[in-house]
Amino acid sequence: MGTMSNLVNNPKAHYDYELLEKLEAGLELSGFEVKALKLGRGKLEGGRVLVRGGEAFLVGAEISPYQAANLPPDYEKGRALKLLLTKKEISDLAARIGERGLTIIPLSVYNKGGRLKLGLALARGKKKYDKREKIKKRENKRDLDRTLKSRF
Repeated sequence: MGTMSNLVNNPKAHYDYELLEKLEAGLELSGFEVKALKLGRGKLEGGRVLVRGGEAFLVGAEISPYQAANLPPDYEKGRALKLLLTKKEISDLAARIGERGLTIIPLSVYNKGGRLKLGLALARGKKKYDKREKIKKRENKRDLDRTLKSRF
């Protein structure tokens, strides 16, 4: 099996969401989109997964053009990308999305055995006070570490 390397990440995923379960899906891409992603030209922030008519799609993510001059005339950089999942996986996802407050967000696009895969997570959005609490804990830990370090 080939090496796995993250090509595009969603840095705000851990901050904005509580990640409950991680999944992996293939992506239906055209050749120039694969090339663009392999160069890290993509943005997953604000993306999410929708299930429609027995198919799953990644919406809200963008793939910047590989070579702007050679793009097909009908290219949309924010188009919905079909996810390659089994029917059972898709029905499970549809049922889970139906649960209150759960969503599926993209975490990263990575290379796995010569294929591009999308790392997904079933997630629950964090409330503003959860985020503030996390920041406060981090600052308290930093202060504690600082005082301990200065004493020794």
